[in-house]
Parts: sequence; C-alpha cells; structure tokens
Amino acid sequence: MLRKAQHQVDTDQPAVEACGLVKEFGETRAVDGISLAVPAGSIYGMLGPNGAGKTTALRMLLGIIDPTSGTRRLLGHERPLDAASGVGYLPEERGLYPSMTARDAIGFMGALRGLPLKEGRRRADDLLAGHGLGKWARKPIRNLSKGMAQTVQLLGTIVHRPRLIVLDEPFSGLDAINQAKLEELIRAEARDGVTVIFSTHVIAHAERLCERIAIIAGGKIAFEGGVDEARDRLRPIVRLRTRSDDGPWRSAIPANAVRERGEWVFELPTGGPEPLLKALLDGNAGIETLAIERPGLHEAFVAIAGDAAAAQMGDQGEPS
Repeated sequence: MLRKAQHQVDTDQPAVEACGLVKEFGETRAVDGISLAVPAGSIYGMLGPNGAGKTTALRMLLGIIDPTSGTRRLLGHERPLDAASGVGYLPEERGLYPSMTARDAIGFMGALRGLPLKEGRRRADDLLAGHGLGKWARKPIRNLSKGMAQTVQLLGTIVHRPRLIVLDEPFSGLDAINQAKLEELIRAEARDGVTVIFSTHVIAHAERLCERIAIIAGGKIAFEGGVDEARDRLRPIVRLRTRSDDGPWRSAIPANAVRERGEWVFELPTGGPEPLLKALLDGNAGIETLAIERPGLHEAFVAIAGDAAAAQMGDQGEPS
C-alpha cells in the first residue's frame, strides 16, 4: 500500500479541547464537567469502566450530540461539525450494509466525508491490499468474517485521510492477531501526523500505545496526563525471598506486607531501597531474590478509578 503524505501538525494548537463539558439525560448526569486537551499528532486514550461516560464524551467532542453546558473545539473549530471532513470516526456500534462489497463500503464511507466515490474505491483497493484483504475487495460484506468486516469499517474510517481519528472501543471483538494489526495501524497513522483518540476499558492497549490518557469514572475525569504520571501515583512493589524466616531484619518489613508463594510482598518504603537492603544484610536475612517492580497502568487505573468511584459514592451519601 502506498503511504500517504504526512499531515502538517501544529503542535502549539491542541487537536481537541474541552472545558467543563456536562451532559444530562433527564435527571441523569452522564458526563460531569470534563475538561481536556489532546495534543495534535498524539495517541490519546480515554480509559474507564463500562458506563463511565466515555462514549457520551466522545460524541459531544465530535458534535454528534450537544452538551448541556461547557465548550469544545475540534481541529480549531468552535462548531465540531465544521471540522467533519477532517475527522474519521469509528463508533462502538459497528454497522455495514451486508450486500455491499468491501471496496464499495469503504468508498461509500469516504463519500460521506466528502471524498469522490471513484477516488474512494481506488483508495479502498490500495488499503485492502495493504491489509491482506485484496482478494476480498469485491466480495459482499456478508461473506467476510467478523474480524475482516471490522477491518473494512476501520479502513472506511481512514480512507479520506483525516487529520483526527476517533475510535470508540476499537479492540472489542477482535482476536489477538487483529488487535495487534489495529495497534500497528494506529501507530502508522500517528507517524503520519494524525491525531488518534480511542476509548477502551482494556488497559494493555493504552499502555502500549498512548502518550497521554484521561481516566473517566462516574462521568468525571479522575486523572489526565502522561502514562508514566499515572503509574507514578503508586509506589513500587518489593518482592523478597529470604533463607531466614525471622531475625532483626524483620523490623524493616512493613507491617502490612503479605506472603505470596514464599515471598514477602510490600510497597517500597519511602526511604527507598538502601535502608531496606542494609537491614537485610546486617541482619543476615540471606537474600535469595529481591525484585522492585514498578506498577503497571492497569494497577494505576484500578486505584485511580476505584478511588474516584468511592469518592463519588461518598458524595452521594452512599457507603464509600
């Protein structure tokens, strides 16, 4: 597949901005004051459990629904729909016409964004060939596997060469091989200067792909920043195995340490590893293994989202 020309990226201007977005459905506040800025040319993840408000937030950012209050800017436009031709959007609810061929489906999706149908079909042939689906280009969608059909819809999302791609739970329903292919496609688009936003509740994808994330819980942003910043919210974990079971060195082990398969497991003390190591050596603990593990994004997500949910329940007068 021929690579497209790189987008010119204005890194001083965020691709997407939101300030105090609120969305109410009757008495339910689905999104409660979300503010964020997505750097142009970045891969940005919106993380949260099911029902956290991710899809509603994305739809407001894209102008599909209007906020109850708050403001948003999309590719420099105050009215998001004015930027529609520069946006590719893959909704969580997938849908293709089963009688359409793969190339026609992609061409049709491009035409909805202003791309001439003939050019869309030509690009569709290139895209399908580049993703190993060339022989399926003229096959009806109904003849494709679920993974193939999802790939076709994804290619239809990018056929018009948008500046911004928004993917709502894009990994849902894909097997491991197709998930890896989608990750590489996202990286390739970002290398071309495209801004990519995707929502997910599967943290591994965000940890591998994202430069910045927003963790949403209960309709609010519980955290917004770099992946490393989120992981740094938690202290490193120590895993220690010793030949000796007791001795003066035990005072260096926190009282809340747990035993797992013969190892002591606890958070690294605030003084760092040196005092711990000295106490173990001076006390003849007989160190067999000592590992210091930095928490992953999954652990950080669980802690941040869990704390936010607990705080919200407390605000509502429910047990926290």
